Amino acid sequence: MIRVKKVASKSDLNLFARLGFKVYQDFPNWVPPLTDDLKKTLTPGKNPFWNHAERELFLAEKDGEIAGRIAAIVDRNYNRYHNSSTGFFGFFESIDDYKVAESLFETTVEYCRSKGMSRIFGPANPSLNDEVGFLVDGFNSPPFIKMSYNPEYYIKFVEGYGFTKVKDLYAYIVPVNRPLPDKLKRVMRKLREKPGLVVRLIDLKNLEADLERIKEIYNDAWSDNWDFAPMTSDEIDDLAYQLKPLVRPEICPIVIYKNEPAGMSIALPDYNQVLEKMKGAMFPFGWLRFLTHRSRISQCRLWALGVKRKFHSLGFDSLLYYESFRGARKLGIDRGEVSWILEDNQAIIRPIRLLGGRIYKTYRVYQKTIVG
Repeated sequence: MIRVKKVASKSDLNLFARLGFKVYQDFPNWVPPLTDDLKKTLTPGKNPFWNHAERELFLAEKDGEIAGRIAAIVDRNYNRYHNSSTGFFGFFESIDDYKVAESLFETTVEYCRSKGMSRIFGPANPSLNDEVGFLVDGFNSPPFIKMSYNPEYYIKFVEGYGFTKVKDLYAYIVPVNRPLPDKLKRVMRKLREKPGLVVRLIDLKNLEADLERIKEIYNDAWSDNWDFAPMTSDEIDDLAYQLKPLVRPEICPIVIYKNEPAGMSIALPDYNQVLEKMKGAMFPFGWLRFLTHRSRISQCRLWALGVKRKFHSLGFDSLLYYESFRGARKLGIDRGEVSWILEDNQAIIRPIRLLGGRIYKTYRVYQKTIVG
């Protein structure tokens, strides 16, 4: 017997946030998120995303036990920007039982249809600016920071319900501890000498000023991307507040050209190497594990890299990759992940390959038409 119910209390929300510990008990590569952080992400008033979006959270019970979860999401900003009527599903988890997954997908379709949506994308947790897609290849290693992981049977569930691929997203692994090609060094040195060009690291002491530059670059650089929906100023400020304790300036270069912010790259130490030890909680002992293990982080993720459109032909994207790579070597990083990359974004893929990158994980965003 399967029953789907709305999350209607703090107790329900806690069950929603903790379900992963049941689903992934036999999956050693899963990295548990901090439960309190996940609940904050899901809560209107605590996450500025919900100022322009709405959601309903659902739990599936099988024989009286929690067996699955899903969020049905409508993002007004996304639909305004794309002139669409697209709903999203996110935060999906289920035991290995198709009927549980089916009941959750059906409930999400009903919710999105009731809001006037004509199609559904997913998973998006909670948007395409966050953790996105089901892992479809590369299950044999843990995810890097702010990347998702799921059992392989989720692919069978989502496709069995009639969802089809809309876009694949690649994660590249790049060796950091190997020498850079001499030719690449010469080209990058010459590029740095370009008149009017300044390359510097993000300034955490003056983060507010650099944040304004990052917002300016972001809203221009990503505006033509398939997935783009502008983040509000409040969202970017909140994200910066969350990430500031994790940021290492050595791997976060900014390009200024002729006194104009032109490009930026933000890489993060892979704190998933710490989170996997913390069992989803900062207290009572998680903080001790955090302090003990963060000095042992040996990898990082290049999380965001963008160049304003009018500067695309000047090689600044390659320069940002190069500077991030050099900074990672100085920090003693062994390897890095560059993710996620749209499967058809060859302009970004070429310099990754030049640095020795190879695809090692693939994530997939699915879609389903729900009217007509």
